[in-house]
Amino acid sequence: MAEIIKMPRMSDTMTEGNIVAWHKKEGDKVTPGDLLAEIETDKATMDFESLWEGTLLHIAIKDGVVPVEGLIAVIGKPGEDWQSQVGAGGSDAKATSNGQAKTAEPAPVPVPEPASASFTAPAEPAAPAASGSRMKASPLAKSIAKESGIDIAAVQGSGDGGRIVRRDVEAVLESKGAAPASTPALPSAPAAAMPVFNFTGGEAFEEKTVSQMRKAIARRLSESKFSSPHFYLTMEINMDSAVALRPKLNELAAPVKISFNDIVIKAAAAALRKHPAVNSSWLGDKIRYNQHINIGVAVAVEDGLLVPVVKHADMKPLSIINQEVKVMAEKARVKKLQPDEMTGNTFTISNLGMFGIEEFTGIINPPDACILAVGAIIQKPIVKGGEIVVGNMMKVTLSCDHRVVDGATGSEFLQTLKGILEEPMRLLV
Repeated sequence: MAEIIKMPRMSDTMTEGNIVAWHKKEGDKVTPGDLLAEIETDKATMDFESLWEGTLLHIAIKDGVVPVEGLIAVIGKPGEDWQSQVGAGGSDAKATSNGQAKTAEPAPVPVPEPASASFTAPAEPAAPAASGSRMKASPLAKSIAKESGIDIAAVQGSGDGGRIVRRDVEAVLESKGAAPASTPALPSAPAAAMPVFNFTGGEAFEEKTVSQMRKAIARRLSESKFSSPHFYLTMEINMDSAVALRPKLNELAAPVKISFNDIVIKAAAAALRKHPAVNSSWLGDKIRYNQHINIGVAVAVEDGLLVPVVKHADMKPLSIINQEVKVMAEKARVKKLQPDEMTGNTFTISNLGMFGIEEFTGIINPPDACILAVGAIIQKPIVKGGEIVVGNMMKVTLSCDHRVVDGATGSEFLQTLKGILEEPMRLLV
């Protein structure tokens, strides 16, 4: 009996998958472990390997979006009657191509020609001039042709379906060395009024199909923002000691280059160990206080954000945190991050400091109760020891789920974080 291959659920939140490419074609032999296709889920583009042996008899969907459990292919023996198996459960899975439903394309609608002083009506359906029917031309083109003494029947149209538009008549006038006829004048304006700008170009835009990842981001962040009562706590931290320590850390950890983001991750993990109420999750009828500390690190990718997770961040040295973040960030950018590398977070950090952003607020990443938004380190005048000196200052904002974390709890966490970052040698003890 033929194997009916359906769209697998490749992540816990996946409801549909987008078939990006097939690596086998109909009639090819397949064995277990062969790469059949690449499928874009809500989190990554993943390889779909065969679990079956036989011949790829049928590809139901060449490319496009298919719901989980929708038919995508059939594997069996050559000549096998797989159609009856598929027919018993209905026709091939309904799919969309590039996010659009596969339906017959409607006939193109003529676009009215822009004009500076009059509105154009949609083109009138007409046969060619030789048939004696009405000429297929815009009202503005007809008006210019009439005023200029041009036989519009002799003008070659360049619009949709051969429709004659303004530029076609003006081209004829220019070829004859005559100036184009003026369009109907606008009502006279006061002398101080702005001059009329005759613009005959069109408006342009581009539409891009929403990716599976972007759909998931939109859904999850909407659920978080509108179901979790957010409040925000901002604190400014003096990073002078961290700036001075970092070159020494890089000498010790060479060839690894420790970043300020690595230092913030490690410091946040240490602060969470002292404030377990922040390292928690709202579960409806109970609150989970996590004893393990897994920090999600927001990474910008083409379609939005992915959040790889540094597991047990409080137990890892800075050099290991650096390497894990670097490897997972690269995998995220090429859509090869695996689901287990994006799950299990208990706290999230989003850092936009490298883009020069001084301060912002983040939306909580479920199931976390908090997210820390980290800004740039800015040199600015500060008062130190009664004198004005230049300090390296960094603002952080903690977004909190008020169902779990109260203002005092979040503030105490930030005070501890501030103390660690202002004396970062404590991270090495």
